Amino acid sequence: MRTRRIGDVQVGAIGLGGMPMSIEGRPDEQRSIATIHAALDAGVTLIDTADAYHLHANEVGHNETLIAKALASYGGDTSEVLVATKGGHLRPGDGSWTQNGSPDYLKQACDASLKRLGVDAIGLYQFHRPDPRVPYEDSVGAIRDLLDAGKIRYAGISNADPDQIRQANDILGGRLVSVQNQFSPAFRSSEPELELCAELDIAFLPWSPFGGITKAGELGSRFAPFAEVARERNVSPHQVCLAWMLAKAPVVIPIPGSSRPETILDSVKAVDLELSSEELGRLDTAG
Repeated sequence: MRTRRIGDVQVGAIGLGGMPMSIEGRPDEQRSIATIHAALDAGVTLIDTADAYHLHANEVGHNETLIAKALASYGGDTSEVLVATKGGHLRPGDGSWTQNGSPDYLKQACDASLKRLGVDAIGLYQFHRPDPRVPYEDSVGAIRDLLDAGKIRYAGISNADPDQIRQANDILGGRLVSVQNQFSPAFRSSEPELELCAELDIAFLPWSPFGGITKAGELGSRFAPFAEVARERNVSPHQVCLAWMLAKAPVVIPIPGSSRPETILDSVKAVDLELSSEELGRLDTAG
């Protein structure tokens, strides 16, 4: 697996998103653990999760617990695996999503994530989504406090605009290492954030790179150029999509969600797919 950098840590250029293993339509635990183990076998060393990745109100942190169990049961070395989790987004259990960006809550959420992951310090902790009721600087200030206290090794933000990226980096004293925003062939409005991250040398982690759980299988049929390039290269449209993202900038590290070993194994092959400038131009205009 080729690598890219988050902070001063090298991680596989394709990460694994854990969300599909814990929300609606999730598989049984055995298949999820097999998926995580397959990813590790393939060289994936970035696993993305969040305390809000759960289905029922009484199982907050389901995905964090699952990942901790998978890592503990893996037969190989996991010392180089960076687990990235998030706080500040909540699922009350009725299918909705809410926010709580208060500093006290974020610190409590981090403590709970530490216990579920079974670590002394969280590898990468990210403020999940801005809370309109709380000043952004207060929320990010809590992340800074967690960093200063040694409870997290690295700090990131998610669902942020360019002004928030600059603000967060200032509040963190230049220690912002990642921005996790939605980016896919269907959702390209985060291009300015991607470009800013490239300028600032901050990792950009596209979430839902295939367009979301329910639409991932339709990637090729929705965006013809991706299907065309895939046929020409004898690969999946999903590999083409990830290779296209990797070509955007050296800071891009896609985190495709997966709940089956075969899908993450297909995704990691994208690191070896070098697209031509002509192919990239075709994909850039697809939409």
